[in-house]
Amino acid sequence: MISGGIIIHDTDIGAYWEKLFSESGLDTLGIHPAGGNDAHLTLEKFLSAQNDPEVIGFINRLSSKGVCIELECHALSWLLPRDMFAKNPHWFRENEQGERTADFNMCPSCGEALEYLSERTRRLAALIPWNSSYFHLWIDDVASAPCMCEKCKSLSPSDQAMLIYNAMLKGLKAYRSDARLAYLAYHGTIDAPSLKPEEGIFLEFAPIRRCFEHAVNDITCQKNAAEIASLDSLLAFFGKKDSKVLEYWMDNSLFSGWKKPYVKLPLKRDILEKDIAFYRAKGFERITSFGCFLGEEYAKEFVIPPVKEYGEVLSE
Repeated sequence: MISGGIIIHDTDIGAYWEKLFSESGLDTLGIHPAGGNDAHLTLEKFLSAQNDPEVIGFINRLSSKGVCIELECHALSWLLPRDMFAKNPHWFRENEQGERTADFNMCPSCGEALEYLSERTRRLAALIPWNSSYFHLWIDDVASAPCMCEKCKSLSPSDQAMLIYNAMLKGLKAYRSDARLAYLAYHGTIDAPSLKPEEGIFLEFAPIRRCFEHAVNDITCQKNAAEIASLDSLLAFFGKKDSKVLEYWMDNSLFSGWKKPYVKLPLKRDILEKDIAFYRAKGFERITSFGCFLGEEYAKEFVIPPVKEYGEVLSE
């Protein structure tokens, strides 16, 4: 049976989502600290709340039922703080104008920066309060921001990401030897890299630019055809072990334009069923979806969101 999950904002931790999740039949719950452009701040806020009795109780109760709790977030700006740019500009990317900038990501050819990144990732792993060997610590949430320095400019965005994830995994394995880390195939890194992943890197495929009016494998839809064009090469490169789909069927933050007021979640069961059948046929071992903007405020304005229905389709 394929593993199924959903990802919620850390601000939704509580009795409401505990009940929704418990009725869903899903086995994996991802926690995503809210806030894209300020990901380092929202991650820090989440980490500082780990002694909150509500958070501890929520995690412990679901874990006791066999639920795998995982952190999924754009962590690079926390792992390599931007305020280090003043002393170490060479740690950060060079843009198309030949200027070093701390706006996004880093210089993945800088050995000093990679060593620092490894150690910070080890520290982060020690702060995460649950016992999962799967880690989802992504590079910055930007369509494309590669380093264009002399050493990096010949590397594709995917290869630059691979260097970063390999360095992160080194730190994770220093904390726990069974650690596994996602390579996020998303936006500019959706093409397969050519640089070898270290043992323990697995594929997380996130087709954010897809269309939801058509099945993801409907080749008559240009958007979807483009999003899955590299899927076979990604699976061939990373293998199917631990491979994971990160979808957006339940992501009301996406459908609401990542701002209030909420819209009613436009879940199309026929599209959901076709997509899941496609991903199963491709050999993915785990399927999950963002489920943000579906909290108590959403339920009061509309209805209880179809989390149970989503779980039922995954289990069919």
